[in-house]
Amino acid sequence: MFYDLHIHSCLSPCAENEMTPNNICGMAMIKGLDVIAVTDHNSTRQLPAVAEATAMNGLKFIYGCELESSEEVHLLGYFKSMKQADLLQNWINSKMPDIMNKTDFFGEEEIMNSRDEMIGIEERLLIVSLNASLSECIERIHELDGTAVLAHVMDRKNSVTTQLGFIPMDLPYDGLEVKSETQKEEVLKLHPWINENKTIWLYDSDAHRLTDISEAVHEIDTDTYMKLCGENV
Repeated sequence: MFYDLHIHSCLSPCAENEMTPNNICGMAMIKGLDVIAVTDHNSTRQLPAVAEATAMNGLKFIYGCELESSEEVHLLGYFKSMKQADLLQNWINSKMPDIMNKTDFFGEEEIMNSRDEMIGIEERLLIVSLNASLSECIERIHELDGTAVLAHVMDRKNSVTTQLGFIPMDLPYDGLEVKSETQKEEVLKLHPWINENKTIWLYDSDAHRLTDISEAVHEIDTDTYMKLCGENV
């Protein structure tokens, strides 16, 4: 199955307003994808609408979120149900600084329904560091039976290699997200303790606009898909 498991909706202030549930689904279908995940910054509030939209459009959907740890490292969490995602949201609420969004500077944070109608606005700024370390974020994801993937690990901004300098040997993540095979080879060269075959490797777009959503290039195998969402293909 072709996938893109790192897509931001219009709830993320850094994403374009065009990133509504149905627009995301439409572009994913045009690109030939089979399964997607929406991973907004520090929020799961858009997931119910995207879950409905994907179901209506015949796409498979994985519940996701992109957390930012106190070290300013981005971490993707994937869950098997909306109930788990809601529990993560409750935890986020307890860890998020109470900073109000400035829409003219950061961008709007719109919450949609499955018909692309705005039903709410997130007042707090989502692109902030939580009051939780990277280890604590991973621990919470695992407590909810989720899968923790370090995001864009070789990128210059908010990656584990930028913020910490390397991927810690004892960090209990499940997977690593890269942009290419070249990046994967570089990760393995710099971190010889990483077991290539026991690590989930994701190649995602980190799309903030519709045209950035991945083409049908990378495929997810059955075992990985089941681990991420608990559903048989």
